[in-house]
Amino acid sequence: MRQFVLIGHDVPTDPDFSLDDLAGGAGRLDALCRSITAAFVTSHGIREDVRVHLIAQDEYTITFDGSELRRLNPDERSTAALVRTALEHREDAIGALPAEPSPGVELYRRGFEATLEAIADDGPIVQLHEDGDAIADVRPEALADAVFVLSDHRDFTDEEAGLLEEYADRRLRLGPQLLHADQAITIAHHYLDTAGYERF
Repeated sequence: MRQFVLIGHDVPTDPDFSLDDLAGGAGRLDALCRSITAAFVTSHGIREDVRVHLIAQDEYTITFDGSELRRLNPDERSTAALVRTALEHREDAIGALPAEPSPGVELYRRGFEATLEAIADDGPIVQLHEDGDAIADVRPEALADAVFVLSDHRDFTDEEAGLLEEYADRRLRLGPQLLHADQAITIAHHYLDTAGYERF
Protein backbone atom coordinates (compact mmCIF):
# COMPACT_ATOMS: atom_id res chain seq x y z
CA MET A 1 0.00 0.00 0.00
CA ARG A 2 1.34 3.41 -0.99
CA GLN A 3 -0.03 6.42 0.79
CA PHE A 4 0.11 10.15 0.20
CA VAL A 5 -0.62 12.85 2.75
CA LEU A 6 -1.58 16.18 1.17
CA ILE A 7 -1.63 19.27 3.37
CA GLY A 8 -4.28 21.73 2.23
CA HIS A 9 -3.63 24.96 4.11
CA ASP A 10 -6.53 26.87 2.56
CA VAL A 11 -8.97 24.10 1.64
CA PRO A 12 -12.49 24.96 2.84
CA THR A 13 -13.71 23.09 5.89
CA ASP A 14 -17.35 23.45 4.88
CA PRO A 15 -18.99 22.48 1.58
CA ASP A 16 -20.10 25.99 0.66
CA PHE A 17 -17.74 26.45 -2.27
CA SER A 18 -18.28 26.51 -6.00
CA LEU A 19 -16.98 23.76 -8.25
CA ASP A 20 -16.50 26.50 -10.84
CA ASP A 21 -13.89 28.39 -8.77
CA LEU A 22 -11.56 25.76 -7.36
CA ALA A 23 -8.42 27.84 -7.88
CA GLY A 24 -9.71 30.92 -6.06
CA GLY A 25 -12.69 30.49 -3.81
CA ALA A 26 -11.77 26.93 -2.77
CA GLY A 27 -8.22 27.55 -1.56
CA ARG A 28 -6.35 26.01 -4.53
CA LEU A 29 -8.39 22.86 -4.28
CA ASP A 30 -7.76 22.53 -8.02
CA ALA A 31 -4.10 21.70 -7.41
CA LEU A 32 -4.94 19.24 -4.64
CA CYS A 33 -7.53 17.52 -6.82
CA ARG A 34 -4.87 17.08 -9.50
CA SER A 35 -2.70 15.45 -6.86
CA ILE A 36 -5.47 13.09 -5.77
CA THR A 37 -6.09 12.14 -9.39
CA ALA A 38 -2.36 11.59 -10.00
CA ALA A 39 -2.23 9.26 -7.02
CA PHE A 40 -4.98 6.99 -8.30
CA VAL A 41 -5.71 7.24 -12.01
CA THR A 42 -3.96 5.15 -14.64
CA SER A 43 -4.91 4.73 -18.27
CA HIS A 44 -8.39 3.17 -18.12
CA GLY A 45 -7.95 2.16 -14.51
CA ILE A 46 -7.33 3.06 -10.90
CA ARG A 47 -4.63 2.08 -8.44
CA GLU A 48 -6.35 -0.04 -5.82
CA ASP A 49 -3.28 -0.23 -3.54
CA VAL A 50 -3.16 3.51 -2.85
CA ARG A 51 -4.58 5.67 -0.08
CA VAL A 52 -4.62 9.50 -0.02
CA HIS A 53 -5.20 11.63 3.07
CA LEU A 54 -6.20 15.24 2.37
CA ILE A 55 -5.72 17.48 5.42
CA ALA A 56 -8.15 20.41 5.37
CA GLN A 57 -6.82 23.33 7.42
CA ASP A 58 -5.48 20.98 10.11
CA GLU A 59 -9.07 20.30 11.15
CA TYR A 60 -10.38 17.45 9.01
CA THR A 61 -8.76 14.59 7.14
CA ILE A 62 -10.50 13.16 4.08
CA THR A 63 -9.15 9.70 3.26
CA PHE A 64 -9.55 8.14 -0.18
CA ASP A 65 -9.01 4.37 -0.49
CA GLY A 66 -8.39 3.07 -4.01
CA SER A 67 -9.65 -0.43 -3.19
CA GLU A 68 -13.18 0.90 -2.68
CA LEU A 69 -13.19 4.28 -4.41
CA ARG A 70 -15.96 4.99 -6.92
CA ARG A 71 -16.80 7.92 -9.18
CA LEU A 72 -13.24 9.26 -9.37
CA ASN A 73 -12.72 10.58 -12.89
CA PRO A 74 -9.57 12.19 -14.33
CA ASP A 75 -10.79 15.76 -13.90
CA GLU A 76 -10.57 18.28 -11.08
CA ARG A 77 -14.29 18.96 -10.87
CA SER A 78 -15.40 15.38 -10.14
CA THR A 79 -12.67 14.98 -7.53
CA ALA A 80 -13.67 18.27 -5.92
CA ALA A 81 -17.25 17.01 -5.84
CA LEU A 82 -16.08 14.02 -3.77
CA VAL A 83 -14.34 16.43 -1.38
CA ARG A 84 -17.44 18.61 -1.12
CA THR A 85 -19.66 15.58 -0.48
CA ALA A 86 -17.31 14.48 2.28
CA LEU A 87 -17.49 17.90 3.92
CA GLU A 88 -21.27 17.82 3.74
CA HIS A 89 -21.09 14.85 6.14
CA ARG A 90 -18.55 16.36 8.57
CA GLU A 91 -21.07 16.40 11.42
CA ASP A 92 -21.29 12.61 11.14
CA ALA A 93 -17.63 12.26 12.16
CA ILE A 94 -17.72 11.74 15.92
CA GLY A 95 -14.58 11.23 17.96
CA ALA A 96 -12.36 8.65 16.26
CA LEU A 97 -15.23 7.40 14.10
CA PRO A 98 -15.24 8.75 10.53
CA ALA A 99 -18.10 9.85 8.37
CA GLU A 100 -18.44 7.60 5.31
CA PRO A 101 -20.10 9.78 2.67
CA SER A 102 -19.36 7.61 -0.38
CA PRO A 103 -17.54 4.37 -1.24
CA GLY A 104 -13.84 4.63 -0.52
CA VAL A 105 -14.10 8.06 1.12
CA GLU A 106 -13.95 8.73 4.86
CA LEU A 107 -13.84 12.02 6.73
CA TYR A 108 -12.12 12.15 10.12
CA ARG A 109 -12.26 14.96 12.65
CA ARG A 110 -8.49 15.16 13.01
CA GLY A 111 -5.60 17.26 11.71
CA PHE A 112 -2.07 16.64 10.51
CA GLU A 113 -0.47 15.36 13.71
CA ALA A 114 -3.32 12.98 14.53
CA THR A 115 -3.25 11.64 10.97
CA LEU A 116 0.50 11.04 11.10
CA GLU A 117 0.07 9.27 14.41
CA ALA A 118 -2.71 7.08 13.00
CA ILE A 119 -0.68 5.88 10.00
CA ALA A 120 2.84 5.95 11.47
CA ASP A 121 3.03 2.16 11.67
CA ASP A 122 1.85 1.57 8.09
CA GLY A 123 5.26 2.16 6.52
CA PRO A 124 8.15 4.61 6.37
CA ILE A 125 7.01 8.24 6.41
CA VAL A 126 8.77 10.19 3.67
CA GLN A 127 8.72 13.96 3.39
CA LEU A 128 9.08 15.02 -0.23
CA HIS A 129 11.11 18.22 -0.21
CA GLU A 130 13.62 19.97 -2.45
CA ASP A 131 16.22 19.89 0.33
CA GLY A 132 16.02 16.12 0.79
CA ASP A 133 18.34 13.32 -0.28
CA ALA A 134 18.06 12.07 -3.85
CA ILE A 135 15.44 9.34 -4.23
CA ALA A 136 17.72 7.58 -6.73
CA ASP A 137 20.09 6.83 -3.84
CA VAL A 138 17.37 4.88 -2.01
CA ARG A 139 16.58 1.32 -2.97
CA PRO A 140 12.89 0.95 -3.89
CA GLU A 141 12.39 -1.87 -1.40
CA ALA A 142 13.23 0.58 1.38
CA LEU A 143 10.18 2.58 0.30
CA ALA A 144 7.77 -0.34 0.31
CA ASP A 145 4.47 0.81 1.83
CA ALA A 146 5.84 4.36 2.03
CA VAL A 147 3.72 7.26 3.24
CA PHE A 148 4.72 10.31 1.19
CA VAL A 149 3.96 13.72 2.71
CA LEU A 150 3.56 16.76 0.48
CA SER A 151 2.46 20.35 1.00
CA ASP A 152 0.20 22.31 -1.32
CA HIS A 153 1.19 25.59 -3.01
CA ARG A 154 2.56 26.77 0.33
CA ASP A 155 5.69 25.61 2.13
CA PHE A 156 5.40 23.47 5.23
CA THR A 157 4.75 25.67 8.26
CA ASP A 158 7.25 25.66 11.13
CA GLU A 159 4.84 23.51 13.14
CA GLU A 160 4.42 21.03 10.28
CA ALA A 161 8.18 20.88 9.75
CA GLY A 162 8.62 20.17 13.45
CA LEU A 163 6.13 17.31 13.32
CA LEU A 164 7.91 15.85 10.31
CA GLU A 165 11.21 16.03 12.19
CA GLU A 166 9.55 13.78 14.75
CA TYR A 167 7.60 11.42 12.50
CA ALA A 168 9.39 11.25 9.14
CA ASP A 169 11.91 8.49 8.49
CA ARG A 170 13.34 10.20 5.42
CA ARG A 171 13.35 13.48 3.52
CA LEU A 172 13.73 12.93 -0.21
CA ARG A 173 13.85 14.99 -3.38
CA LEU A 174 12.76 13.67 -6.76
CA GLY A 175 15.03 15.70 -9.01
CA PRO A 176 16.83 19.01 -9.53
CA GLN A 177 13.70 21.00 -10.39
CA LEU A 178 10.91 22.13 -8.07
CA LEU A 179 7.74 20.24 -8.94
CA HIS A 180 4.05 20.60 -8.32
CA ALA A 181 2.64 18.01 -5.92
CA ASP A 182 0.79 16.12 -8.67
CA GLN A 183 4.01 15.84 -10.68
CA ALA A 184 5.90 14.64 -7.61
CA ILE A 185 3.30 11.93 -7.01
CA THR A 186 3.58 10.74 -10.61
CA ILE A 187 7.37 10.52 -10.36
CA ALA A 188 7.25 8.72 -7.01
CA HIS A 189 4.86 6.17 -8.51
CA HIS A 190 7.11 5.75 -11.55
CA TYR A 191 10.22 5.23 -9.44
CA LEU A 192 8.54 2.48 -7.44
CA ASP A 193 6.66 0.95 -10.40
CA THR A 194 9.96 0.50 -12.24
CA ALA A 195 11.94 -0.70 -9.19
CA GLY A 196 14.18 2.35 -9.35
CA TYR A 197 14.07 2.67 -13.15
CA GLU A 198 15.31 -0.91 -13.62
CA ARG A 199 12.08 -2.64 -14.70
CA PHE A 200 10.11 -1.52 -17.75
